Amino acid sequence: MAFSTLILAAGAGTRMVSNRAKPVHELLGKPLIRWVIDAAQTAGSERVFTVLGYQREQVIPLVEDTTVVVQEECLGTGHAIMVTRVELEHLASKGASLVVLNADTPLILSDTIRMLAETQQSTGSAVCLLAHNAQNPAGYGRVILGESGQVLRVVEDKDANEEEKRSCLCNSGAYCFDLPLLLESLGKLGNSNAKGEYYLTDVFEYLVKAGESVVACMAEESEAQGINDRRQLALATKLAQERINTEWMLAGVTMLDPSAVWIGADVKIDNDVEILPQTMLSGSTTIGHGSVIGPNTRITDSIIGRDCRIDESILISCELEDGVNCGPRAYLRPGTLMKLGSKAGTHVEIKNSVIGIGSKVPHLSYLGDATVGSDVNIGAGTITCNFDGDKKYKTIIENGAFIGSDTMLVAPVVVGEGATIGAGSTITKEVPAGSLTLERSEQKTIKDWAAKRDRSNRSQKNTSKTEAEKSTKKQE
Repeated sequence: MAFSTLILAAGAGTRMVSNRAKPVHELLGKPLIRWVIDAAQTAGSERVFTVLGYQREQVIPLVEDTTVVVQEECLGTGHAIMVTRVELEHLASKGASLVVLNADTPLILSDTIRMLAETQQSTGSAVCLLAHNAQNPAGYGRVILGESGQVLRVVEDKDANEEEKRSCLCNSGAYCFDLPLLLESLGKLGNSNAKGEYYLTDVFEYLVKAGESVVACMAEESEAQGINDRRQLALATKLAQERINTEWMLAGVTMLDPSAVWIGADVKIDNDVEILPQTMLSGSTTIGHGSVIGPNTRITDSIIGRDCRIDESILISCELEDGVNCGPRAYLRPGTLMKLGSKAGTHVEIKNSVIGIGSKVPHLSYLGDATVGSDVNIGAGTITCNFDGDKKYKTIIENGAFIGSDTMLVAPVVVGEGATIGAGSTITKEVPAGSLTLERSEQKTIKDWAAKRDRSNRSQKNTSKTEAEKSTKKQE
């Protein structure tokens, strides 16, 4: 079964009330248009075309794996096919099928796209459209069927009469065409309608009159959920959340409250993982067997090993090997690698650093551009001073080192294997292996300082009072 896909993404999306193009808005951390492209590619589409128009410069970076066609004037869905004609004619010469989808219907499934193409090809029909029964059909085009069950035409909501508007059989906006017949039909399209646009659906009536077969296959209403405003985006997010969470729970993932867990479409999770409330997993994140994630945790584009514990933390583009403990309230930034059994504890921030096997950064520390060996202990308040305002420098802490609390490691610097640094030190030079290094100013004690301070304060107050009395007498 060979087919290609054309995705319509040229509209202005004014109801989003946004400075961003509608296709770039995200659902569970993934741009709307990528949901549709990925579904088409997973379904087996040989090529994907994207028709762009309004604010296309924002969309192009998201569709670089497709053939981009520009629709300068957005004159309707039929016009979008017209401007793509040159690219499609080569495919038409091979008798190909073309699936047409909308960029703002992210919930359509790859299995449904495949079914759409299979139905069109197996029935030899000119077009197969995807229909659904809507609870509230207002706004949808209505699918008008003949006595034999074949599609006669599709009437847009604004052009439907009262009888047609009472129908709940609605057009989902997804089609699979016999491509040569589609291109042949384009010249028949007109724009005598309420919007003054060229409707792709007008092709159906022309094909029926020409004796061609137009059929419909059914989908769930959720797959047809279009996104025109923020309310519909929230509704689609809820539907996607329920669908994805159900799939993962059936695959052996525990969720204390599925309504308080958000998982992106490209996340991968092993069985026996537990996800606690207010957790968001997005991007290409993977979670290994036996890990506990959350509560109040956000993980993006990260690899989490087996039996890890991540509590109230944010992780972005990180990798955690097995048995890593993170949080509460840790922040692991891009480039962080936590090795087997290591720990990043309370209020710890790590960026572009390697934390070695069994090493611990328990609390209140920042490590940036650092390489930490195995079995290292980092005391509270330790900071790698890696940036001088112009360049960033590396800190290397070798195996078994002990870093005392409130230590400043001014990079570039190396702390040798098994070395100890005393608390409150500012380290600017290499620390030899096995040594004890201290850097502190001399402690000075002034005896009876509190009493002297109190006598001085009382004396100043008495002087001020006397001066004020003298000033008053002069005025009198």
